[in-house]
Amino acid sequence: MSTMEDNKNIPSQIAPLLDYFQKMIPLNLEEKQLVTDLFKPRLYRKRQYVLQEGDVCNQFNFIVRGCLRMYKVDAKGNTHILQFAAENWWLSNIGSFHERQPSELNIDALEDTMVLQISHANLLLLYTKAPKFDRIFRVLMENSFVSLQKRLLQNISSTAEERYLAFQDNYAHLTNRLPQTQIASFLGITPEFLSRLRNKQAKKS
Repeated sequence: MSTMEDNKNIPSQIAPLLDYFQKMIPLNLEEKQLVTDLFKPRLYRKRQYVLQEGDVCNQFNFIVRGCLRMYKVDAKGNTHILQFAAENWWLSNIGSFHERQPSELNIDALEDTMVLQISHANLLLLYTKAPKFDRIFRVLMENSFVSLQKRLLQNISSTAEERYLAFQDNYAHLTNRLPQTQIASFLGITPEFLSRLRNKQAKKS
């Protein structure tokens, strides 16, 4: 069977993930087939939970289309958003996933969202059968850690306006897709204050 014929056996829904990996490290046909076999597509409807607090995170999620958020609800009922993730981003509770411990965080869909998921067991299998994925996911973890450090530093040393400008840079593709209440929660400010910041920026432009 030719390479062209083999590639035809790879479902189109897995193509965005294969393209993502290819940009990091070229994959051979066997590695592409492994990804196809081990990652499973799943559609989450708007407001549907991907992960609930108290459950163990069993899936590593690659977003094909749509948008997810990861957040914590405190004892007073306030929502604190840690991260948004849209097309070609990853989102999982990494600590719960790797330590096999109950999650303290929730993940839900802000839009109808298609993801490609790999289970903890299958990710370990992927590492064994194709060691280059161990390197790929190590880079993903490192990037996630760097992003978390930057966000923590912003929260303790930046003004609300600076955090808003950083949000516009990092989530430009989501600015018009997210409700103002969601953005305000992410920034740790009220929707009213966010509105004032937006008006201020609009006057400058």
